[in-house]
Amino acid sequence: MKKDNLKNQYRINEKIRAKEVRLVGDNIEEQNVYPLSQALEIAKAQDLDLIEISPNAVPPVCRILDYQKFIYQQKKRQKEQKAKSVRVVVKEIRFGPQTDDHDYNFKLKHAKNFLEEGAKVKAYVFFRGRSILFKEQGEVLLLRFANDLDEYAKVEQMPVLEGKKMNIMLAPKKLAAVQQKKLVKPDRPVEQKTETEEE
Repeated sequence: MKKDNLKNQYRINEKIRAKEVRLVGDNIEEQNVYPLSQALEIAKAQDLDLIEISPNAVPPVCRILDYQKFIYQQKKRQKEQKAKSVRVVVKEIRFGPQTDDHDYNFKLKHAKNFLEEGAKVKAYVFFRGRSILFKEQGEVLLLRFANDLDEYAKVEQMPVLEGKKMNIMLAPKKLAAVQQKKLVKPDRPVEQKTETEEE
């Protein structure tokens, strides 16, 4: 389905409806407006296809390329963009309103590991039955949790009660710290350059 969508996204050759088109690309001597019939002749002379790449422009913008190669390049570009897009992983940690210290420390250790790996942490206190009466305890527990992870995470969402759950969202600080270190390292050479420029 996706392949077909990509192929049907562009009009080519005789399927182009405009009377005039603007030709762009490396294989065009002058990037100018041509009647459609003349643009098709130029494409045929080069044994290539006329591809409408910007149909909403006035006149529509076309390129002269091998259509199969063009579709291949578009797919490749989409794959690269997909690979570059960062996937945000959210790990959940569940507490009860009266979680003991051992269990708390165990979950705190896991949260540190998740944050160091670059995942977000969604911690929540689940209230069963009458335990909803202890929602203040739940909030205190989540704020303590966020405070204990202050070195590793920043609070993205303060504790919020949604039904029987009270959630807090924590995002890793590690990525920001790594980026700052990268920015700090090249400062010395940059300063030297600016000094020489001033001289």
